[in-house]
Amino acid sequence: MHLTVAAIMLAGVVMAQDVAVRSDHPDEYVVVKGDTLWDISGRFLDKPWQWPAIWHANPQIENPHLIYPGDLISLVYIDGVPQLNVRRGGADTVRLSPSVRVLDRDDAIKAVPFESMKPFIKDLRVLSPSEFEGLPYVVANEEERMNATHTDRTYVRGLEARVGEEFIVGRLTNIYDAIGKPPEIRRVLPKEHWKQVPNIWDRRHDTFNTVSPWNRRPKNPVGYELLEVSRVRVVQAGEITVMDIIRDRTEVQPGDFILPADTMGYDNMFFPRAMDSVPDGLRVLGTSGQRSGVGLYQIVSINGGTNQGIETGHVFSAFREGDLVDDRTGYRWGSFSKDSEVRLPAVFDGHVMVFRTFEDISYAMVMSGSRVVVEFDALRHPDLGEF
Repeated sequence: MHLTVAAIMLAGVVMAQDVAVRSDHPDEYVVVKGDTLWDISGRFLDKPWQWPAIWHANPQIENPHLIYPGDLISLVYIDGVPQLNVRRGGADTVRLSPSVRVLDRDDAIKAVPFESMKPFIKDLRVLSPSEFEGLPYVVANEEERMNATHTDRTYVRGLEARVGEEFIVGRLTNIYDAIGKPPEIRRVLPKEHWKQVPNIWDRRHDTFNTVSPWNRRPKNPVGYELLEVSRVRVVQAGEITVMDIIRDRTEVQPGDFILPADTMGYDNMFFPRAMDSVPDGLRVLGTSGQRSGVGLYQIVSINGGTNQGIETGHVFSAFREGDLVDDRTGYRWGSFSKDSEVRLPAVFDGHVMVFRTFEDISYAMVMSGSRVVVEFDALRHPDLGEF
C-alpha cells in the first residue's frame, strides 16, 4: 500500500484558513520508514484529517504525489495561509536531469498501519438480502462432529461446483435490520431472529432430511454480516457436496454458509479526511464483538454506507451519550424543575476512520482517543472531538 495524493482529494475538504496548526509543530520533518500519513500530519496539525486542505507537492519532482522515507516535509506560510510541502530526498534541491531516480511505489509511506487492519478486513463481509438468500450451507460434518477443523471433511447442501474448486466458509455474526419510521438500522444477533440448525442427519433412514437449516425471514433486513472461518475444497460433487477443509481460522459448524473464494476488493490505500456534512443519526453499531468497547486500531461497524455518501478514509468523532441521572439536590431545594432526571453531556471517546463500505453498513478503525469506543456511540464531524 502506498500514499497517493490525488487531486480529487482537494474537493470538499476544509478551507486552509480553517486548519488548526499545532503550536509545537516542527518547521521540518524528515520522513522515516514506518511513518504513516496520520502520524506525519499529526506532527503539524491538531486535526490530521485536514491535511488535504494545505497539501502542496513540489511540481519539479518526478511523481510528486508519493511520499518516501528520506523526504523532507515542511510547514510554510504563503500569504498567511499554511502549506505542507514535500521535497524529494531531504534538503537537497531536486534538479531535472537525463537520469531519474526510480523509486519503488511499495516503499512509499502508508496512509494508515495496514498490517494492523489486515487480520480483520479479510474476515468480514456484508451481503444484501438478495445475495444472502439461497446461500449453500454446511449440513453436517464428518462423523456428525459439531466442529470440524483442518484436514477434516464437511458436507454442503445447495452448492453447484466442480471437483477441485475452493470456497470460503462464512458464519453469520450479525443481521442489520431497519426498524421504525423513518427507518433506523440496528444490529441484531442471529439467535434473536433465527432458529438453530436441527439435527440434519436422519439415522433411521440413513439420509439427510429436508428441514431448512435456518428461518431466513428477519423483519426488514438490510445486510447480513458473515465472518470467514475456513477455506474448503470440493472432493465430490452432487446434491450433497463433500468438501475437504484446507485452511481454518476456527472450526466449521453445521449451519455455516459457503461463499465464493473471491477477493474482498479492499482499497490498497486510505486517505483520512472529513465529510462535508455528517448524516444525521450516524452511530456505532458493533465493536468487534467486544461489549466493553474497543481501543486503538480495533474495528467498529457503523450504520451508514455508500447510500449515505460515506467513503473510505472518512473520519468521525465518536461520542458516548451521557447517563440519565437523578438530580436529587436540585429537586429537593427547588432550584430546578420538578423533573429530577438530568441527561449528562455526551463525552468524546475517539476518532474512527472508515476503511470498508457497503450500501448501508461500513467498517471503521479507531485511530485515536483516550477512551474506548462503544456500541451506540454517536458519530459526528471529526473537528468536534478532543485533541
